[in-house]
Amino acid sequence: MRSMRCVGRGIRMFVLLACAAAPFSAAAQQPTYGLEEMKVVAAPVIQGNRLDRYASQKTEVTEEQIRDLNAQDVAAALRRTPGVNISRYNPIGSFGGAEGGGVFIRGQGSSRPGAEIKTLVDGVPMYMSVWNHPLLDLLSIDSAHTIEVYKSPQPHVFGNAFAVVNLVPKRIEAEGFQTRLQAAGGSYDTFVASGDHGGKTGAWDYFVGGGYRTSEGHRNDADGELRDFFGRIGYRLNPHWSLSLFALWNDNEAKDPGAKGAPAAARLGTYETRSLVTTLTASHRYEQVEGFLKLYRNGGEGDWRDQPVGATIEDLYNDFLFYGLKAREVFRAWPGGEVIAGLDWDRTEGDYTKKISTGARDKWNGEDFVLFSPYLAASQLIGSREGLFAIPSAGVRYYENTEFDAEWAPHVGLILGYRDTELHAGYSRGVIYPGLDVIVFSEKVTPALRDTWKKLNAETVDHYEVGLRHRLGRLAVADVTFFYDDGKDRYVVVPPPPPPPKYGNVETYRIKGVEATLTLFPFADLALFGGVTLLETDPADLPYAPDFTASAGLNFRFLERFRLSLDCQYLSDFHVLSQARRLNAANAQEADEFLVVNGKIAYGFDLPPWKASGELFVAGENLTDTNYAYRPGYPMPGINGMAGVQLRF
Repeated sequence: MRSMRCVGRGIRMFVLLACAAAPFSAAAQQPTYGLEEMKVVAAPVIQGNRLDRYASQKTEVTEEQIRDLNAQDVAAALRRTPGVNISRYNPIGSFGGAEGGGVFIRGQGSSRPGAEIKTLVDGVPMYMSVWNHPLLDLLSIDSAHTIEVYKSPQPHVFGNAFAVVNLVPKRIEAEGFQTRLQAAGGSYDTFVASGDHGGKTGAWDYFVGGGYRTSEGHRNDADGELRDFFGRIGYRLNPHWSLSLFALWNDNEAKDPGAKGAPAAARLGTYETRSLVTTLTASHRYEQVEGFLKLYRNGGEGDWRDQPVGATIEDLYNDFLFYGLKAREVFRAWPGGEVIAGLDWDRTEGDYTKKISTGARDKWNGEDFVLFSPYLAASQLIGSREGLFAIPSAGVRYYENTEFDAEWAPHVGLILGYRDTELHAGYSRGVIYPGLDVIVFSEKVTPALRDTWKKLNAETVDHYEVGLRHRLGRLAVADVTFFYDDGKDRYVVVPPPPPPPKYGNVETYRIKGVEATLTLFPFADLALFGGVTLLETDPADLPYAPDFTASAGLNFRFLERFRLSLDCQYLSDFHVLSQARRLNAANAQEADEFLVVNGKIAYGFDLPPWKASGELFVAGENLTDTNYAYRPGYPMPGINGMAGVQLRF
């Protein structure tokens, strides 16, 4: 009954939003379906779901959606994406020491330490290696052209993860130059400034930029600060080969405001993050083959300052380092056929230093893992996409780890289609290895574990998916996907009896659900979106996996120069906190259901003397002033706003 009530509320929410747009729709121009007109208004909430030849999907959120959502970080950019849930404490900044900054995909991602979700920048690792989980502030959205969300294992794309969030950097594709500047301020002494500049001339292209964000927060000690700079330079060696170098630096901090009403001494301090990632890529494209070789290095820090531990205060300085290479070739040697061959070689390092208020010090000298994972996949188009067609596919990824047993990750897929309608089905195995966290716990946190971590295996999940997509010309696109995850060998600490405690691959889980999205472009000046996700998990207390989630949005241009963006999300009751790696650990705390509505209105203008354009905007968060939280005792802001200006040259 509760699920039916949730569905009813979600449907009513979307209908009300659509009805609210109806008066504007009636006043708009007569429908036109030309390609140029359809690009006037960007799709709301997400750019769309992309289905590849291997029956695998990803969801894309581009610069346009980030702008329309007035998102200041990755969590805000993904907050309405179907299948994705977030947690946070602060308006600006993600507290990395607990549930103050997390992203969860279809029930995955709540393990901490350790995580089933990996976060990437330009396709390379960007997370805390020591405790093996994401730190969202390291994903600076100023550099992002697109945020890609892979909601299932896809061995032909990535490895060592069950789901992935990847930031694709900005670049200039066409000849010429462009500059963008933005400044905004709002509630809680929030201030935002960002800018970028790029150009392309002849064989060279470049892009540089950065941003600064700060807020005092809506509660005491809910303040945060984000700083980032990035740059990319590319050179085309000849019509087929090119080189590029990308770098991203950031320096951030966020505080724990503590549970409402709790003493100040119970607050968990400040979490600071810094990193510098660099990637060097050689890519090529011919008629029948294309590919790349990417070398990377990513080093940084995640420092937990002023953390109360008993009667003392601790500062924990964590250092992480990733480096390696990624190579990929795509061959199209015969009509309709495609073969992918690639390999990843990744080295992970980390260590920490602890300083205690008593003057004592502790140090973990660190450890390193190396993971080698080649992969191969093939697909064949049978028929024609102009009529009836089929695309069967199959592939496998092999894992060789310096500390743990080797694993295989097969996948098979099939797409059956007729013109703009596609039915897809697939199976894939996800593999994720224990991280440095198992060694830290064995050597420092719980020495009684001794070397039992060495007997661990990789965690696996068998993922099954069936979906249907239909596109009605340029007017609409609809997707519905049914999925089932069978997780095995989750590693946990098994307590006595008999003593001593030990690590073991003993836990299992099941996640099944359905996800549906609909994007409409009824007029050139109006775009509508609606999405729902239903989940059923076993055990039923998996954190941040609500039974029912619905989101909706619209973008509407009116009076020639005005643009309105609205988005909203409903979540049913959900369990919270990290999924502890202890045998039979339960998550008893729950957060209440909520519906949150946000909006933004912008006015565009031209500056002919400077050959520039710009917009003035006002954005509102939580317009209905809803009382809600991602963790009991940590209320999110009530109604609040921001105003600013953006210039483009």
